[in-house]
Formats: sequence, structure tokens, C-alpha cells
Amino acid sequence: MDLLTSDHLQYFLTDYPGWHLSLYMPTFHYGRETDQNQIRYKNLLQEAEQRLLDKKLRTPEVRDLLKPALQLLDRPGFWRHQSHGLAVFFSQDLFEYYRLPISFESLVQISDRFHLKPLLPLFTSDGHFYILALSQNQVRLLEGTRDSVDEIDLENVPQSIAETLQNKTIDKKLQFHTGAPLTGSGDRAGVFHGHDPSNTEKTRILNWFHRIDDTLPNLLIGKESPLVLAGVNYLFPLYKQANSYRNLVDKGIPGNPEELKPEELHAQAWPLVEPCFHAAQEQAAAKFYQLSGSDKTTTDVEQAVLAAHHARVSDLFVPLKEQVWGNFDPDHHSVQIHQEKQPGDRDLLDLAALETLLNGGEVYAVELEKMPADAPIAAVLRY
Repeated sequence: MDLLTSDHLQYFLTDYPGWHLSLYMPTFHYGRETDQNQIRYKNLLQEAEQRLLDKKLRTPEVRDLLKPALQLLDRPGFWRHQSHGLAVFFSQDLFEYYRLPISFESLVQISDRFHLKPLLPLFTSDGHFYILALSQNQVRLLEGTRDSVDEIDLENVPQSIAETLQNKTIDKKLQFHTGAPLTGSGDRAGVFHGHDPSNTEKTRILNWFHRIDDTLPNLLIGKESPLVLAGVNYLFPLYKQANSYRNLVDKGIPGNPEELKPEELHAQAWPLVEPCFHAAQEQAAAKFYQLSGSDKTTTDVEQAVLAAHHARVSDLFVPLKEQVWGNFDPDHHSVQIHQEKQPGDRDLLDLAALETLLNGGEVYAVELEKMPADAPIAAVLRY
């Protein structure tokens, strides 16, 4: 499985019996170096096996738990088609894997819950975005971060105007050149052969875009990442009429996207989305400092966990590589924090971030030195 959505956060928060294994590793996605992917993965499984044996599990139990994960090693094609990082989760009753556009650090985590913090950049307003490339012959959805980009396999999305509309006239009228002069706004104007589509034809195109928009939200992780359109200028206003995704970027990538590789689309999209990330994070930090000292903010881990669980957190800052271990009892609304990790503990920063996302808040997973007030956690409260 590769599709990862915000719904999976709740899925992974479900308690499953036995030990939960979370494996993360960087992967090579092209060239001869892809042969290293299987070796890295095998090394992680060997580490997981030894650590499970150290937990006094019997050898047959360990082999049974690792069986589905080991089966991935027998799929050479799988290892030749990777993204930038691989995340694998399994327990007694579950096995899932995701090829993702994040270059993870190699990690094996074994606990009574899955370790999800390395996934947070995919669900937060910090460098994760999409490109929707539209043309008469193809629809492409790309998922990007600051440093990487990958194409997402599209299912149930009509791949061309012709496929959807079965109208050859529209095909002819949507042919274009990309060598047109730039407009005053810096956009490149699309040049069409023949006259512009009629109102009837525009309606048909709009219907096609509505069909795309009906499917797209199910593919967009977190529902908060910016979405950049790529295509001829004529299609932009039509798609914006059909669009229901609230984070569609106003300015798009003009020209024929069929002629552009993913890396070329990424290079043009990043300058469009980078200001969105800086602005959102800066506004959230400014809001925190403005309200600091009132009952609308907290840097207390216990208070933040409780507030996140009750949907009171609107903005949350957590340090990516830090942990605060402890327990949360939702039935008694109590939080226990431990100086050292104890059996059954979980990372409370991870929990607060997940609860905030599930309840519609914004999370900023940042380096420790970028944390507001130099605190282990920083939350802006709705009430």
C-alpha cells in the first residue's frame, strides 16, 4: 500500500495486540544504487529480529511476526520502484508499507504503539505540496517536498479530455504552443490553434474538471498542503471554478506539462509554494507570542496533550527529533510524564501532534532551535 491519507492517522492510533514495529529507511529511486534498498531493509529486519528476541519472544513467535515483512524481500520489482523513503508498519494483525517523498533516517522502533512522528512533515504545513498537471492527453498528480518529487498513481481519474468528453473538436481546439510571449504578470500565454472553445465546450471541460475534483481530495494527504496547477493558462480559470480544495495556489505553472519531467515541474512549483509555508509558520509563531502569558497558549506538555485530545489546539509546534515519554489515559483525563522511557510509554509530543491534526489543527514539526520560547512544546489554544 502506498496511498497515505490523514484517515490513516486514526487507523494507526487503534490499539492492536502485541508489539508494534515501525521501520523507516531512506531509499534510492533510480540507478544502480536501487540494489542497496533490499540490503538496507534486510539489515533493519535483522535488527528488529534481535530486539524482539531480547524482549524474550520465542523464535517461532518472532518469525511469525516478521513473515509478511520478510516477503517484501522476494519482490525485486518493488525495490526498483521506490520513492525517497520507505515506512513499514506491522504487528500481529497488521502489515502496511508506504513509499514516500521523504528521505527518512534509518530507524527501528518497537513499542506497544506505532511510531508516526517521522511522517508528520507529510501532514503539516511545512514543505509538503502537490502539483496537478492538466493537458488534453494526460492528468498527472505529483507529490513534493522541499527536496523531492514523485508521481502518484491515479485511479478512477479520467486521463484526458478526449477520454471523458469523447469530443474531437475540443481536442483540436485545446492544442497549443508553449513558446508564447509572457504576459504582463509574468505568465506565459497559451496559444491555441483555431478559436477558443465555445461556451458549450467550456461547459464540457468544466464537467471533466468536476470529475477530477470529486476524486482528488481522497488522494491529498492531510488536506492542508498547497496544490499547484500546471497547464495552459486557458484551463486555469475553468479548473478554479470546479475546485473545492481550499489550498489551491493562485498562480500556476503555464505551458504544456506533458513536455516537463517531474523534476522540472518541481523546480517551477517550489518558488510558488515556499512563501505559503513561511507565511503560515510565521503567522502561527507571531500568534503564539502575541497570546503568550494568557490562557490561550501553553508550553506545558501535560496541558497540551489534554488540550489536543479535546480539540482545543489550533496551532502546535513540536520538535522533530525530541521525545517526551509518558502515558495518557483519556478515560480519566490524566497524563503521566517520565524522565526515562518505561514499558508502555509513548512519545507524548507525537500524540499531541496526531490529536491536533485529527481535530483540524495545524502542526509545525520544526528543529529544536526553532521552537517558540525554547519550549519542548508550544500550543495556541482555541479556547
